[in-house]
Amino acid sequence: MSGASVGAPARLPLVLATACGLTAANLYYVQPLAGPISASLGLSPQIAGLTVTLTQLGYGLGLLFLVPLGDRVENRSLVLALLGLAAVALTAASLARHATLFLLATLGIGLGTVAVQVLVPYAAHMAPAASRGRVVGNVMSGLMLGIMLARPVAGFVTQLSTWPVVFLLSAALMVGLIAVLARVLPPRQPESELAYGALLASMGRLVVDTPVLRRRALYHAALFAAFSAFWTTVPLLLASPAFGLSQGGIGLFALAGAAGAVATPLAGRIADRGHGYLATALAMGLVLLAFALTDLAQNGSHAALGLLVVAAILLDFGVAANLTLGQRAIYALGAQVRSRLNGLYMATFFLGGAVGSALGASVYVRGGWMWTSVLGMALPAMALMYWLTEQRCAQQGNTLA
Repeated sequence: MSGASVGAPARLPLVLATACGLTAANLYYVQPLAGPISASLGLSPQIAGLTVTLTQLGYGLGLLFLVPLGDRVENRSLVLALLGLAAVALTAASLARHATLFLLATLGIGLGTVAVQVLVPYAAHMAPAASRGRVVGNVMSGLMLGIMLARPVAGFVTQLSTWPVVFLLSAALMVGLIAVLARVLPPRQPESELAYGALLASMGRLVVDTPVLRRRALYHAALFAAFSAFWTTVPLLLASPAFGLSQGGIGLFALAGAAGAVATPLAGRIADRGHGYLATALAMGLVLLAFALTDLAQNGSHAALGLLVVAAILLDFGVAANLTLGQRAIYALGAQVRSRLNGLYMATFFLGGAVGSALGASVYVRGGWMWTSVLGMALPAMALMYWLTEQRCAQQGNTLA
């Protein structure tokens, strides 16, 4: 990662990957714990969903209003402040004995967790242009591992102890990260002198004037919607009488998806070699194939379970690869706007994920897994149809292939 910052330690990519993984996991601890948390705090089933929604809302607000500061504020200080916010919020969640305090804490957890979306552009800043995709891919592999492992880890820790311990342990990890990153991260002062209001106003112009951002964000919004639909509904399928898996069994199943994290460094290397266009289609095709495989065997059979495991790996591989390809494309558009572009990119596909979760749950209730798989195939199919227009638009000068 040398070449962009004098004195950057050789271990910096590994540190950044670890920091991103541990921090991103904060978004997902609450998902498998909604049941025990609701029972402990006396939340009704109608309100229990807020434990997940408010975490996501905080993250979305942070993407739009805090991540752009990476183009204005010294990056190390910004990361440390956000991690401090996350540590405080996680501690409050672990100590909460009333629903209101816990729900406010989840909002703070989401806000503080956007530190990862300051760290990823920071990694791109510190990398030479020729290897930027590889470096971003390596860092993103840590982030993806954190996302994939958070749910099973939360379930296993709660099974051995109680749900507050999950948040308390994560708060301790955030404090440890602050100590490490304060020593290891080289300072980076952005060149922009825009005031905060002007910085936010410029994001609208970036959406209008940056067709690459719009295209890559819509690609990944479709794939992340499919990803969210799968991981929202597959635990319901596995717990149904057809499979009858316990929470521990579902946690073990979730570990299969972690294999997809290897896609990010591979995708970064492919993008560095100029093959991002075809690799994007391959990523979309893998997501489509993943859902198609799940319909090849009767629900409840050993073959069906095996195909679901394969589908989880292919799905996570395709989504992780496309995420890295998209980041590689938008990070090449200019260092001075990189944090704002990243915030817009992430906010767009995060919205896609929220829509995918809602649609996945709705169609599963109405039509079972068959309808869910149709939805899962339709989303990457739409992305592929849009991808087919990319080269024509590039020839006309409207976007970059």
